[in-house]
This record gives sequence, structure tokens and C-alpha cells, in this order.
Amino acid sequence: MNMFTISGSPHVHGDESVKKIMYAVVYAMVPAMLVSIYFFGLDAVRVLLISVLACLFFEWVIQKYLIKGPVTINDGSAVVAGILLAFNIPANIPAWMLIIGALVTIGVAKMSFGGLGKNPFNPALVGRVFMLISFPVQMTSWPVAKPLFAPQLTDAITGPTALGLLKEGVGAGKTIEQIMSDPQMPDYMDQLTGSMSGSLGEMSAIALILGGIYMVIRKVINWQLPVSIILTVFVFAGIFHLIDPQHYINPTFHLLTGGLMLGAIYMATDMVSSPMNMTGKIIYGVGIGLITIIIRLWGAYPEGISFAILIMNAFTPLINTAFKPKRFGLIKK
Repeated sequence: MNMFTISGSPHVHGDESVKKIMYAVVYAMVPAMLVSIYFFGLDAVRVLLISVLACLFFEWVIQKYLIKGPVTINDGSAVVAGILLAFNIPANIPAWMLIIGALVTIGVAKMSFGGLGKNPFNPALVGRVFMLISFPVQMTSWPVAKPLFAPQLTDAITGPTALGLLKEGVGAGKTIEQIMSDPQMPDYMDQLTGSMSGSLGEMSAIALILGGIYMVIRKVINWQLPVSIILTVFVFAGIFHLIDPQHYINPTFHLLTGGLMLGAIYMATDMVSSPMNMTGKIIYGVGIGLITIIIRLWGAYPEGISFAILIMNAFTPLINTAFKPKRFGLIKK
């Protein structure tokens, strides 16, 4: 009699692996890393190295001494979490704060749920939001971008982000025209190339989009999810701009500033915390876009993508229940 061993899904295998997928994401983030190093120099290198090494260390310690299971730090997931955490914080953040953020990212948001594949929330975003709540001053003190090989035109150490200037101007009763005429406000070319204040991963929309195209070509992510987020933000920001262009800025500004591109392309697309079905992914993306624009337009905080993704992470199980993937071998009666 033949004995068969029944194992858990998936039962369809290919040449992809967790390690290949994770390092494809790392390669996709290289353009954004280079841009951040160009504008922030050794500070960017310091933050990236500390974040990645701390995430690797905490995952190794927890797996070896607490869980006492196989050590899987070479699968690349801790490296991705470390880079994404670094992308979400200022280049001048103190090292000890970053290490605490890495501990929360790996120890709380990832390993406490059982490790890779079991975490309901994006680990890097949990670490980032924890740091924002715990260290609000340091997490909102943005270093001024100073290109390595360009003449230094300002002696300022920190400066406001584009979204911060917009929120402050609207709160002061200024019109959009007055806000955009502020000499500190970056123009659209600066927003595309990254010559503005912000976190490491918010600098260049072009670099982030290039990495996203690479991941789509490699089939690491589906293009529909990031596009649904970007289109939702564009449409709803555009509606309010058409209604009152003096108090609501044009939608292109929302797409190129803050962490929208970073969140839509690299964090909302996390395979573990996003829905499985394509219909579910689009609903998930629309929800993220809506929450982001609501926070940006009427919230106290100028940015909203991090909170939007975490909120929709919580809805992922419900979305998966409502929109289940087609089961193979199901016969309709």
C-alpha cells in the first residue's frame, strides 16, 4: 500500500523562493538608497547600516535564544525590514532611537507573531509609528538636503517638508498660491529628483518608481495595488482642487511629496499583510488612498500613508474572507 504525506499549501511550486523575492526588493530599493546617500551623505549610510544590522541582530537573537528554532536571517526579510525602517526616518536620527525602532520592528511586529509570513502588520511601519509616537521631535526634524557635489546654498541644518509647509500654510489661512511662493517650498523638479527635506525614502519619486517597475517586471508585486492607491489619491485630491483651488493643492503635489510613492510601491504591497485576491488588493488600495488623503487634508498630521496602510492591514483578514481566491478543482453543481 502506498503512503502519501499530506503537507500544507502551496502545492504548486516554481523557481522562486523567499530569499530571491526579498533580495529582488532590496535591488529595487538601490536607486532610492543612492539618492538618499547623494543628498544626506554619511548620515544616510549610517542610518541604513544601523537599521539593517540591528534588525538582523534582533531577529537572530530572538530565533536562537527565545524561539529556539531555525535561524533564518539569511532569507533577506530582516534586511528588507531594516532598509524600509531607515527609509521612513530622518537621516539625523540618533542611533539609540533607531536601535529601539529596529527592536520594535523585529521583536514586536514580526517575531512576536511567529516570524515571516505570520505578521498581520507591516513591521517597518509599526517600528516607524512607534518611533513617531515615542520621539515626535526627533522624528519630525528633517535635515536639509545638500547634494554631495553641489555648492551649499544654505547653512540651515533642518527644514520643513513640502507637506509640512502646506499644512502650516493652510492652517494659517494662506492661499495655495501664497504657500507655493514660499522660497522653502520645493518645485516639481525638486520633488521628482529628491532635492527637498524629508525621510531617506521620500526623496526621489523617480528612483522609487524605477524600483517599482523592476519589481513588477520581476513579478514580485502586482501593479494594480500601487496604481489603485496612487489613482485614488489623485482622483480625490483632484476633486477637492477643482472645487476650491485656493485652499486645496493640485493632486500632482500629493503624489510627489511625502511617503506616498514609498508606501504605495514598497510597503502596501507586502505579501504577508496585503490581501491575496486581486479584487481584494484593489479594494485595499482604494482604502489606503482614501485614508491617506483624508489625513492629509483634514488631519493634524501632514502625512497619512503610514497610518493608512496599518489601518488597512487590520482589514486584510476581512477582505480575504469576502474575496477568496478561486480554489482549484472546485466543481459547481
